[in-house]
Amino acid sequence: MVERIRRAQELLDEYRVSALLLMSSPNVFYLSGLKASLAYLVITKEKAYLLTDGRYYERAKPLAHELLEVHLILENPLQTLKKFLRSLAVPSVGIEGDHITLAVRNSLRSRYFKLIPLVSPLKKLRLRKDERERELIKKAIALTDRIFKELLEGPILGETELSLRGKVVNKAFSLGSTGESFPAIVAFRENSAIPHWESSNAKISGKGALLFDFGVVYQGYVSDFTRTVYLGKAEEEFKRAYQLVKEAYFKALDMVRVGRDAREIDLAVRNYFREKGVLSHFTHSTGHGVGIEVHEPPRLYYNLKEEIRIEEGMVFTIEPGLYFPGKFGIRLENIVFVEDGRGVVYSEVPLELLEL
Repeated sequence: MVERIRRAQELLDEYRVSALLLMSSPNVFYLSGLKASLAYLVITKEKAYLLTDGRYYERAKPLAHELLEVHLILENPLQTLKKFLRSLAVPSVGIEGDHITLAVRNSLRSRYFKLIPLVSPLKKLRLRKDERERELIKKAIALTDRIFKELLEGPILGETELSLRGKVVNKAFSLGSTGESFPAIVAFRENSAIPHWESSNAKISGKGALLFDFGVVYQGYVSDFTRTVYLGKAEEEFKRAYQLVKEAYFKALDMVRVGRDAREIDLAVRNYFREKGVLSHFTHSTGHGVGIEVHEPPRLYYNLKEEIRIEEGMVFTIEPGLYFPGKFGIRLENIVFVEDGRGVVYSEVPLELLEL
């Protein structure tokens, strides 16, 4: 955390601010190690200050170090923060313009300092994961693999989408996770054609596509995983579509190289699907960054205005999919680590079609 705070301090000159105020839980956690619903982190050139209330103060105190002071909020949080910022005598404070609400911004207005909205102020730092972060994500992936394998070993027919989701959650907690990285998606038959389907009471019976999309949280870092299996003997239409998705996945993975524009990965998938005449059935981006949050930069999407060059240490998903409304959907997803200049996958769950 000391090194991360030092890197954050270097941003002050780049943003031309005297201090940086972080209020979003992921950014506060990234620089302090504290996960809390109410915590403020103020970065100056000399120090970092973590302010939180009595619910989290005892957890926050051990996080203090040579660069980080921990302060207890006893009164109104925003009024306390405003007074604290004034006490620092800083003329300008960079704030998370893409996170802070107008009401909070108005509450912090002061004639003693100027608030400077910034967009994703820690984006540059969080794009690349350090060794510790990568190891935690790999452990989350190992848990996800195990959950999926155990899920397929148990009964599936006769369950509902929600009861299978419940098994995912129970297994996650029993294996050492602290929760889901997002509400797990279990989608059967035509429901699998809706990319962000909400698991329902639909009963799993007979044959058809069954899509699992879930992830776990491990020591503050998350995984994200999708596989589509088929209950019974798959029809040729499904097999052909599955093969296209699998081939698109490997084309995307092969595009992962240090120095390449991340948008080109998405373009490779789109060009392949266009060539095969199914591009209209691909309705989302090819991938997204993963770390403290399940969706963070970089986004793998051809139409982004900003160029993002792939760097060593980046971690993101590759998840092409094809969706045929009223029939079925297929998505295959792994987390990819940029190591030694290329993309490396640590999930041990194969991408071959499983007919159960």
